[in-house]
Amino acid sequence: MRVRILGGGPAGLYLGILLRRQDPSIDVHIHERQRPGDTFGWGVVFSDRTLENFAAADPESHRAICDAFVDWQDIDIYYGGTRIRSTGHGFCGFARIKLLQILADRARDLGVQLHFESEISSVAGLDDDLIVAADGVNSKIRAELAPYFQPAVDWRQCRFIWLGAHLKLPAFTFIFRDTPHGLFQVHAYPYDDNFSTFIVECRDQTWKNAGFDQLDEAETLAAVGELFRPELQGAQLVANGNPWRRFPTIKNRHWSHNNVVLLGDAAHTAHFSIGSGTKLAMEDAIALAAAIQNQRQSSIPEVLAAYEAVRRPEVERIQKSAQTSLEWFEDSARYLNFPPVQFAVSLMTRSKRITWDELGLRDPTLQAQARAWFAELHGAPPTTEPLFTPFTVRGVTLANRVVVSPMCQYSAKDGLINDWHMVHLGSRAVGGAGLVFTEGTAVSPEGRITLGCAGIWQPEHVEAWRRVVSFVHEHSTSKMGIQIAHSGRRGSCHLPWVNSGAPLSGPDAWPVLGPSCLPYDPASPVPVPMDDADFDKVEADFVAAAQAATDVGFDVLELHFAHGYLLSTFISALTNRRDDRWGGDLTGRLRFPLRVVRAVRKAWKGPLFARISATEWVPGGLDDAERLGLGRALHEAGVDVIDCSAGGVVPEQRPIYGRMFQVPFSDLIRNEARVPTMAVGNVQDADQANTLVVSGRADLVALARAHLADPYLTLHASETYGAADFAFPKQYLAARRTQKKG
Repeated sequence: MRVRILGGGPAGLYLGILLRRQDPSIDVHIHERQRPGDTFGWGVVFSDRTLENFAAADPESHRAICDAFVDWQDIDIYYGGTRIRSTGHGFCGFARIKLLQILADRARDLGVQLHFESEISSVAGLDDDLIVAADGVNSKIRAELAPYFQPAVDWRQCRFIWLGAHLKLPAFTFIFRDTPHGLFQVHAYPYDDNFSTFIVECRDQTWKNAGFDQLDEAETLAAVGELFRPELQGAQLVANGNPWRRFPTIKNRHWSHNNVVLLGDAAHTAHFSIGSGTKLAMEDAIALAAAIQNQRQSSIPEVLAAYEAVRRPEVERIQKSAQTSLEWFEDSARYLNFPPVQFAVSLMTRSKRITWDELGLRDPTLQAQARAWFAELHGAPPTTEPLFTPFTVRGVTLANRVVVSPMCQYSAKDGLINDWHMVHLGSRAVGGAGLVFTEGTAVSPEGRITLGCAGIWQPEHVEAWRRVVSFVHEHSTSKMGIQIAHSGRRGSCHLPWVNSGAPLSGPDAWPVLGPSCLPYDPASPVPVPMDDADFDKVEADFVAAAQAATDVGFDVLELHFAHGYLLSTFISALTNRRDDRWGGDLTGRLRFPLRVVRAVRKAWKGPLFARISATEWVPGGLDDAERLGLGRALHEAGVDVIDCSAGGVVPEQRPIYGRMFQVPFSDLIRNEARVPTMAVGNVQDADQANTLVVSGRADLVALARAHLADPYLTLHASETYGAADFAFPKQYLAARRTQKKG
């Protein structure tokens, strides 16, 4: 078997090593356009877990790496005139040039043929069994075969420059320097006894404001040295020809074509803020070598397909974490009002790989500092977990930050709820959540989604709801919230478990309303565009529902402005095509929803929430500026808390699912619009909820499916975290157990 590897970086060299190590008969040639020893980076970072992978793959090169690296457990964060140190993180720094030397020497020893100053920029005419394009971010092979690989390159918003510093930093170091030009941040780490990598990053506009676009290399070094003089302590900065540039997030729909495969940065990139670029490249090599070893009887295309099937999920998982981390740094200026300890926790948990519980395992001291700070801020004892601190709005105090999200049960008759709703809502209140929401409750018969939807338009509805609320208030510390809604064009449907929720027909069906005559999908009824009489009636229905909620004794009221229901369709440009005062730009599209908010605010004196779809998950929908405008406008009209959901507006949506996948919208609105928020979106447990609250990404956390699986989620969390003062139901005290985490 003859293998030709194009690119002599860590990915290509390591693959050559592994192939020759497992089968010396494989003829491996590596072509590198640079000279031996040339490199355009300074240091690389590996975690302890990554080193374990290297040890299993090739113990010889692993030993050489371990003999040369600098390791540390600490992370130093310079922010707001303070230094915060977090420990327990287990990383090592390593000179990139030394890594290349070790890998090149090991490759030669195993018989790999190395060709330096030899660039192959096309696969045309190559007759090797396997061609590996490990030729980096600017891969010429990827460009040549672009119709097959189908690459996507997302150029990000920050500029960065990769420098070296003549000093050995004591820890991985983050520096945040706010200037009149904007925020600059540094990612720095030691990689030998004399040098550290020193990456400076800032928004593109900040880079221009500071004049860096006009400076040559020497002037840049002088300016950066002056900017970070306190932390550099007189150390000299050095460059090696790397200019300021923007980071490209690279993905490819396919990693191989016939006998050609992409490896490392040619196939995918991960932002340097999680230190995974070289790791990913070398672990690609491990996976590809294993596929070749395990698929000896298969054709090369079959081997490459097997490699991609195994490797892609792990790469995409790391890319997702890296992207989340990248976006945190792009938006880090929004956190400059945070106290240092909260800023540190936000930074440490930015990629979702470290959560509140994981932070406690790594660095219990920092976790304890954050816990005490957050508890003091909210008037709780210093050992109170963030999740169990109170939250007060308009004189109503929630005992904790856990919210049972509105979840339609489709089990009412003519809008009238029954014992199912009593058990469903009552059990979750007994389970200890600070706030329990009803399902979306229709303000009128035609405002229902299905014939099984709950309502609040009749006196008997009020009495049925009063029974539930009275039970919750008598037997738990939970507050009760009602979400009121009008289905709009998504109404007049079967129950979801009947005919897959298809539209009703015949006498059971009813006309649906919308801003425009656009059906939800081709099978849905065409909505009647609302006229003045419709506007008046819908407004009156919401006001009447709010008055009824007051009569019932609900503690919180939420307006449903999300998921493609009536008021949501006014907000989105994808569903509101009106050319009158109720459509057009965001101001026009918000005119009727804000009219409803103001009318309800007059009728309802308690806390008012609004659930929004912060994105439609479709191009042409809301952007960040509109999201912020929406949050601010609702708040100014009288909404106290924005419930930041997403999607459901149009059927062609393409959500990006994952843990806590909708949290960035809560983060944006809370920390840029300065409006209290509730986060939703696959929040799975109390650990994640703790993380979101203490890191400032949300004020409240709503969980839906997690509460379907465990109605007593909060009660169980109180046991796990050892919350001795949690209001445990006295009827269940005999079963109470305490097993505090850590």
